[in-house]
Parts: sequence; C-alpha cells; structure tokens
Amino acid sequence: MTTAVTGATGNLGGLVVDALIERGVAPADIVAVVRNADKASPLAERGVVVRVADYSDSTAMTAALAGVDKLLLVSGSEVGQRIAQHTNVIEAAEAAGVGLIAYTSLLAADTSGISLAPEHKATEERLAASGIPAVFLRNGWYWENYLGSLAQTVESGVLLGAAGNGKLAAASRVDFAAAAAAVLTLDDQGGKIYELGGDERLTYAELAAVIGELSGKPIAYKDVSESEYAAILQGAGLPDFVATMLASADAGIARGELDTDSGDLQALIGRASTPVAEVLRAAV
Repeated sequence: MTTAVTGATGNLGGLVVDALIERGVAPADIVAVVRNADKASPLAERGVVVRVADYSDSTAMTAALAGVDKLLLVSGSEVGQRIAQHTNVIEAAEAAGVGLIAYTSLLAADTSGISLAPEHKATEERLAASGIPAVFLRNGWYWENYLGSLAQTVESGVLLGAAGNGKLAAASRVDFAAAAAAVLTLDDQGGKIYELGGDERLTYAELAAVIGELSGKPIAYKDVSESEYAAILQGAGLPDFVATMLASADAGIARGELDTDSGDLQALIGRASTPVAEVLRAAV
C-alpha cells in the first residue's frame, strides 16, 4: 500500500510524513510530492520516495501519483488559485488510478462564512463528483496561527481581534497531522467527513489569560470590528488579502464557525489535543 502526501516539505505535510512513519508505515511506501527536490533531501535520506510536481502541473502530478493507492491532498497555500490547483491534482489522481483521496479542508466548510471556505467547499464538491472515494479532514484553526503576533501581544499587553465572545476549538499542527495519518492507515474511509477541533474551546479573553500566565504579564483582549481589525493588520504591513482573511476568520469565530465538540480529532489520534500553553510556551 503506497501513500502519497502533497506539500510534504510544508508545515503540515512534513508532520504527516512523520506521523505515518510513527504509525508503522515503511518510508519506502510513502511518496512525498514536493516542488523542490533539494528541500526534500532529508525525507529522501530517511528512505521516503520523493517525486517533484507542482499543483499547477497536471502532467508532472499524474506521473508523481503513479502507483499510489492513497493520497493526502494538503490544501494549497495560494489563496484564490486553489480551486484550479486542487482540480489539477484530483484529475491527476483520477488518471493515475489512485484509490482514496483525503483532503485537508476547513471546519464546517459547507456552511462556513469565513472567506477561506468557498475554495474548500468547491474542492469537496469536485472530490464528491470524482470517481475516487474521498474523505474530508475539516481542520479547525491552528494554535500556531497566533505565534507570528505573539511578541507584539506580549509587548503591548493586548491581544487584538474581532472574535467577540466566540469560542475557538483550535489544535496544534501535530494533532491535525496525526489525524490525517490515522485516516490514511485505516480502512473504509471513503465518504467520511471529520470535523476536527481541539479539547480547549477558548474565547479570545481566555486565550489572552493563557498568554498572560506564560509571559508573566497581564494580557487583555481588545475586541474591534472585522473591518477595523483588517485595517489595523493592513497598517501593520500585512498584505490586504492576508489581513482580510484573518479578520474574516475572527468574525467566523464570533459566529461559532471555528468551534466544535465533535470529538473526531480525539477519536482519531487516541488522546486529547495538545494544550495551547504547550504550543505557545517556547515562543513566549
């Protein structure tokens, strides 16, 4: 049984490869699909099969997926281009005769109002229309998403956002990677949908308190409107589309769209999710 992982040198894909090996999958039975072979040399040194293909190159992707039984399609990073890119990968998988595709989607992708959701929903619909059994890994938010602004939060004593009193059931990338690896090593997964979220369902005020405990400095949560938050992020130098996406995600948190008590993540990984304090501690 050969399992391929796209984006295998990325933050999530690399962790999935690690998790597959930890679950007993032989490195020689793992295909790492990457854009840069040099960057994947550590994987090759471990015995993982490395194949080069870009999401936009259907021919190369079809060749990369030759002989693959199961595929993890890690959603692309180029927001706005992902529907076309994901379609290329799905078509390549169809041409290569892949037997199962697992896709890293977004929590409640079919109903979410977050700006990231439409591309995920469209990809899910294309997968459902394909001839390949598919499983949707609807990942919630990553706690790591807050690392980039952590220094500013601690320095200013303010966690800024537009999440209101909404709860956030985030988890670590390691948790989501472990869930993906579990699905890829289980049988009869086609047609399943997993709503994946962590045990800690925190408001931003509660997250601010955790950061305060770790830093030894009081941290207060300041809530602003979605548009105000986007403007603040743009003023801080973030590209417009990134600022808009982050503000939209916060608005989604306020609406409860990044919260879940499904228990799917915990059932797949066989443990509780990684505490947010553990994720943030080193950075603080």
